[in-house]
Amino acid sequence: MRKPPKDKLVAGTPTPHAHPDPRPNPHPTPDTHPGPRPNPPTNQPASGGATPHDTEPPQPPVPTNPSAGTGTTPRAAKPTDQSAGTRPPQPSAPTNRSAGAAAPLEATGQSVNGGGVEVGSVRGLGGGGGRDAALDGIRGLAALGVWLLHVGGNTGVIYRDGMFAWMTTRLGIAVPIFFLLSGLLLFRPWAKAFIEGTQAPGTPRYLWRRLLRVFPAYWLVTALALWAWSSLDGFGWATWMLMLQNYTAQGQAPDGLYQMWTMPIELAFYLALPLIAWCLGVWARRGNRPVRLLGGIAVLPVISIATVVAAHVWDQPQMALWLPHHLIYFAAGMAMAVLSVWIKESRALDSLAPQLLVLAVLLYAMLSTELAGPRTLTLPSLSQSLWRMVLETAVAVLIVAPFALAPRADSLRHRVLGNPVSAYLGRISYSVFLWHAPVITLYYKVTDAEPFNGNFWPVATFTLIGTLLISAGSYHLVEENALRLSGLRRRVPAPPPEPPAREPSGAAR
Repeated sequence: MRKPPKDKLVAGTPTPHAHPDPRPNPHPTPDTHPGPRPNPPTNQPASGGATPHDTEPPQPPVPTNPSAGTGTTPRAAKPTDQSAGTRPPQPSAPTNRSAGAAAPLEATGQSVNGGGVEVGSVRGLGGGGGRDAALDGIRGLAALGVWLLHVGGNTGVIYRDGMFAWMTTRLGIAVPIFFLLSGLLLFRPWAKAFIEGTQAPGTPRYLWRRLLRVFPAYWLVTALALWAWSSLDGFGWATWMLMLQNYTAQGQAPDGLYQMWTMPIELAFYLALPLIAWCLGVWARRGNRPVRLLGGIAVLPVISIATVVAAHVWDQPQMALWLPHHLIYFAAGMAMAVLSVWIKESRALDSLAPQLLVLAVLLYAMLSTELAGPRTLTLPSLSQSLWRMVLETAVAVLIVAPFALAPRADSLRHRVLGNPVSAYLGRISYSVFLWHAPVITLYYKVTDAEPFNGNFWPVATFTLIGTLLISAGSYHLVEENALRLSGLRRRVPAPPPEPPAREPSGAAR
């Protein structure tokens, strides 16, 4: 497969000034563009990606703007070389987020047994312990967004003219959504402990479950891709297997792994969360705890904005592949976790849900313009990078809030997103995120098809069917067994039967 020139940025690579997309990325939060695909024809714009969150930043061969969710080891690139467009799917050098969405890892929103959080099952936030099918559905659709972003990038569809191409390019919004869901579901046990006085998650048990939730499937996909398509030495293998690719100068990501740039960001958040939660708990002890928690969480978006500014000022694009750049998305989810415990359920939000979802669509259309950065290899300005970050956060919040803060199962929105098909897709979304890029890569290697030739439907059909079949097998054979090992899939004992109703003492015999 032809490799893109080293002096060019591959569309979808995260850049420090823009959030890394893949995303997809998520993804992380960066736009995920097709992995190591050749640059599009010279008459076509070479950018356009999703954020890892896919919106989160994948690790493209060359850095670009990160967008939707997940991080390859990027090589710092000059701002003039980076693409300000969409989130990066497989950045070799960090850039604005790409559509490589952050891996859609699920988490339990309960504080049972030291932070029972699982990537793959979203527990209900409305007080019940069952899965929240609507949040599962959101994750499933976000995972499909990352896949679609990368198919569009490989086939050249996202480089065409027109609003549809622009909106496809911004599917990296999936990465911020993945990151937001991680913040919401993983921090909620701590929020519940601080506000209601329940037992806080135990750090060792929490970390053990997180690692078992993430690494087994990741190791399987990464090892197969490295074995089949890379010539990395032992150090390179160790770097990828330990999710350190965002912190080493490796250049272009190996084939089939361009979406993985969001994974080191997710892992960094998992490791940092106990410390962040402890600091917030200390801060919230005096005064109104929910208000003080929200005030403490508000510091995290400031860190993200400062990171964007610093990346522009110091010309350090790789900063887009580090956790501080994406804290704003996790913070939005953490704030939502506090509200879900504090106010339980908002009737006002429930009544305004349709309007909020329409507003999310309108803001997404705004995100799909040059206000949030170009699709070409032109580096986005500081204002474009900040606009993109703000718009991505707003869209992610508007999409998730009606389901997390107004969880009415009988509403139309819950019935649509919580149907059995989308809910199951959400459960296997982590595997979909991991496997879709290797499946796309395999298609091009087996068929020897030319990238950017516009054959969207054959590529989409084959890769969607292949990805779903492999992901279902991976989920049931790898992820579920890892969950059992970690104790996340423990059987919950059925409640004892209620005693029979006693007859009134004066009843006639």
